[in-house]
Amino acid sequence: MSRRDELERNLEAVRGRIAAACADAGRAPDDVRLVVVTKFFPASDVRLLADLGVSDVGENRHQEAEAKAAECADLGLSWHFIGGLQSNKAAAVAAYADVVESVDRVKLVAPLAKGAHQRSHEVDVLLQVSLDPPDREGRAGADPGNLPALARAVEESGALRLRGLMAVAPLGEDPRPAFDRLAAIHRDLLVEHPGATWLSAGMSGDLEQAVHAGATHVRVGSAVLGSRPQFK
Repeated sequence: MSRRDELERNLEAVRGRIAAACADAGRAPDDVRLVVVTKFFPASDVRLLADLGVSDVGENRHQEAEAKAAECADLGLSWHFIGGLQSNKAAAVAAYADVVESVDRVKLVAPLAKGAHQRSHEVDVLLQVSLDPPDREGRAGADPGNLPALARAVEESGALRLRGLMAVAPLGEDPRPAFDRLAAIHRDLLVEHPGATWLSAGMSGDLEQAVHAGATHVRVGSAVLGSRPQFK
């Protein structure tokens, strides 16, 4: 089986899972957008994915993302930065990313806006909210109580567009209650920011639960691309 055939088979399976989850939740299949996470996979895979109809690509690491976006600039893809973001790299990320899904503190807003302004391109932003307990080691994302101030900072930046929320289900827990909490947090955000309708949640192992909770975007890597290659 060629690599293209493998990706086509995997994409069909993932799209089928999304469609089935949408049907079960009473939603239309086109309510949910697939973001294929290509971390550690080559630009040649991105080209194959684009040829197979993928329009949204996610990356976790700035250096890899920057190089891959440049190499695939002719494809017209929407590049999502979904990894942890350092403030000293934020402006550089905004220079190529169309969507930054991991904004979890106010300190990131000014450099992201600077990078977007230099590019003369408004960057879509998702606020990453933590669904973990407050004392969880390695916890990523903003506390729900900090979201109002963070949302205001993004909206007042002038170069960023607040689109919604992103979250990752806690490890070792049933993702459904966590995504239900996320849906409630999202409803609260929409009261003050009605345009922030995107909800990015769900990955290869839990996309069905995320779709049931109202996810508009799912971030899928291994179910499409296979096991990640050893990174050198």
